[in-house]
Amino acid sequence: MNSMPDLSFSKLWNISFGFFGIQIAYALQSANISRIFSTLGADPHSLSYFWILPPLMGIIVQPIVGIFSDKTWTRFGRRIPYLFIGAVVAVFVMFMLPNAGSFGMSVQTAMIFGLASLMFLDTSINMAMQPFKMMVGDMVNEKQKGLAYSIQSFLCNAGSLAGYLFPFIFAMIGISNVAPQGVIPDSVIYSFYIGAVILILCVIYTTLKVKEYPPQIYNLYHEIKEEESSQKAGILKLLVNAPTTFWTVGIIQFFCWMAFMFMWTYTNGSIALNSFDAPVINTVIDGENRLVLNSQSEEYQEAANWVGILFAVQAIGSVLWSTVIPLFKKITGAYVFSLILGGIGFMSVSYIHDKYMLFISFLLIGCAWAAMLAIPFTLLTNSLKGGHLGTYLGLFNGTICVPQIVAASLGGLILKALTEEGCVAPEVEMLFLAGIFLIIGALCVSFIKINKN
Repeated sequence: MNSMPDLSFSKLWNISFGFFGIQIAYALQSANISRIFSTLGADPHSLSYFWILPPLMGIIVQPIVGIFSDKTWTRFGRRIPYLFIGAVVAVFVMFMLPNAGSFGMSVQTAMIFGLASLMFLDTSINMAMQPFKMMVGDMVNEKQKGLAYSIQSFLCNAGSLAGYLFPFIFAMIGISNVAPQGVIPDSVIYSFYIGAVILILCVIYTTLKVKEYPPQIYNLYHEIKEEESSQKAGILKLLVNAPTTFWTVGIIQFFCWMAFMFMWTYTNGSIALNSFDAPVINTVIDGENRLVLNSQSEEYQEAANWVGILFAVQAIGSVLWSTVIPLFKKITGAYVFSLILGGIGFMSVSYIHDKYMLFISFLLIGCAWAAMLAIPFTLLTNSLKGGHLGTYLGLFNGTICVPQIVAASLGGLILKALTEEGCVAPEVEMLFLAGIFLIIGALCVSFIKINKN
């Protein structure tokens, strides 16, 4: 048996370094999409529908990247060609999306332009993101896999921190944080610009520094016989033969990613109303008079910047907690405790009105995020072997995307049911529900059965 060699820390770092830039783009999208579409004039009850596109593109793109990259061998590598192409497209779209309201288009046209840009952005981010997880599975032995995913988690959260803070920092140095109706503030536009530049530089670094194993060596390390490497297996057959870990962790993922989709969708409105007393206006939407937050107000835009700060606090909490997770004797114990802390964090937002006290809530949410980034992929890749690792990781992304699609589809209906007549939509109650989902996810950890495929 030929064991995969240990890699130096610098090589482990280089494999994941480009993830820093990818995560900046993802953080800018996560923290600002609701803000962008609210600024363009979207109804709060419809905000969740704009969030269907990102996971929908993920569930389509990531399995395709996994299937095709499993069969790709070029002089540039196996996964890297997909990583680089995805990053280039993402950079282009990041220069376009925040300008959805700046081209003199009508509100409806600007919405369509924004949606199209969001679709291409998330397609490209997904195309660039998945190869990093696959390269760890390809090139890192089981003993070092936990460290490799911890490095990836650190870079992910560092990138998130930068992406979340950019609008706040630009506003602090004097760049306009408000804009005419239907136009995105310059603080957000410039954040996407600088994020795009950092993204491409980080991806170029990984592309130049990482040399993937050629086919013969890869097959040797992964115990794949020559005839096996050329075998084709349908997706249905792979799912039938998937290790139990694939499905049991998938159940937990469902509740966790439902929770975080609600966070990305409804935190802006929650914080603007609960902590910044953003003014409300009466407007007509679909022929009905409704009270909505005034997204053009200074209070709303300040709250939106503060959400970036809170998401940055979440990223810091995640980085700190990721150093604690390895101290647990059982990885499943770390999983349970982390999700419970995150659930408490979400539910506490409903009762906290001081913007600084919210740091505690989002530090706790960061504990759950740290576990979600590292533990599922460690459990899964340690239960896999053979020539379909990329395909399985692409399929496993369905456990991330499907719950987000469900949350985005149902979120508006749930919020409408919770909204009392003549009142502003209680978006903060959606965060409380997110906390309940994380607690349910923690209870489901008991279903995990670790086995080898």
